Amino acid sequence: MKGKRIWISAVSGLLAVLLVLGIAPNLPRANAESSGEIKEQINELEEEQAAMEAELEELKAQQLDNLSEIQDISSQKSVIEQEVGILELQVENINAQISAYALLIADKQEELDEAESYLAELNELYKERIRAMEENGDISYWSVLFEANSFFDLLDRLSMINEIAAADARRLEELRAAAQAVSEAKEELETEKAALEETRQSLADAQAELEEKEAEAEELLLELLARGEEFEALVAEGEDAISELEAEIAAAEKEYKNAKYLEWLATSVATTQATTQATTATTPTSSSSSGGSGGTTTTSENVTWMVPVSYVYVSSAFGYRIHPVYGTWKMHNGVDLATSCPNNIYATRAGVVTTATYSSSAGYYVVINHGDGYSSVYMHMCKSPYVSVGDYVSQGQVIGCVGTTGVSTGVHLHFGISYNGTYVNPMDYIG
Repeated sequence: MKGKRIWISAVSGLLAVLLVLGIAPNLPRANAESSGEIKEQINELEEEQAAMEAELEELKAQQLDNLSEIQDISSQKSVIEQEVGILELQVENINAQISAYALLIADKQEELDEAESYLAELNELYKERIRAMEENGDISYWSVLFEANSFFDLLDRLSMINEIAAADARRLEELRAAAQAVSEAKEELETEKAALEETRQSLADAQAELEEKEAEAEELLLELLARGEEFEALVAEGEDAISELEAEIAAAEKEYKNAKYLEWLATSVATTQATTQATTATTPTSSSSSGGSGGTTTTSENVTWMVPVSYVYVSSAFGYRIHPVYGTWKMHNGVDLATSCPNNIYATRAGVVTTATYSSSAGYYVVINHGDGYSSVYMHMCKSPYVSVGDYVSQGQVIGCVGTTGVSTGVHLHFGISYNGTYVNPMDYIG
């Protein structure tokens, strides 16, 4: 694209020189693109830009959705982490209870072991005493009865024997009951401990499930964050691509203007040559009181110049003068063509509008660059110009109307011509 712009700029300069020499129509335009072709390229680029902008908007929408999903997952992950924390506290509490029950069970087991040991010892002693009484005969059951002195003594001895036996039996029974109570307490503690173990296992399972969910949420969050980074990179790439495309469109627009300008210049040259053969000068060359009519042409250096307005006379010539408003001696860089209002102002030659504005001294005015070093200026228009900066105007195109805006003493057109930045006498070209 840059090579094309350089090529067109070079051709523009060369064509401007050839215009002066009057030989531009014979210049071949090989490899040159017409303004229509460039405009078609611009349209295609703008369509591509619109599509890219639509894709970028969709990408940004997906990016927002991704950010929203990240926030949702982060919130879920935070809740899961809180639940896991609560479960951990519950498990710690259950473990503490289980440890306490284990201590109680151990104590009960110790009591049970002592009771059972003592019971076994007493039971063994009781058996040994009974067996000794029966085997040794020293203090046998029958000897105690037969040694009674009387019936009442017998009854007393029987009662004593029964009481001893009953006391031994009661003690043994009490010991068995105590051992049974300890055993039952131990079983109850073990049952409660087993229930706690089961609760702890349930909590552990729930904790494991939550930790698995937390891991999944963490994995998804990392994936979404990675996707977010990808979105950011894609959005940046898309914005850069659109910026590059905008620059390319701007360059193409410049190409289009240059091509359009070259076409205007080529048309102007063809018109100039045709008009040169068919027209003659119709306006005076001095600042006399005779006038000219807009639309008539004259030639200078084989280039056709058109009288910019139908005027009555030249009210102020080119050169130094006493300024009619300021009363100072200063250069007048154009000619004042006195006329009436309304009256159209015509482009003296084809070219591109470089200025179309208002100033306090010139009023509404227009400057046209003709591409061969020449420019023309039109001042004191009655209102805003009919053309804008960048417009390509053809010779004879109406660009405004005569007026008296700015520093002016009456209705007239200040018309000036400059060559390579230096003002020249316009009457040498239109007179």
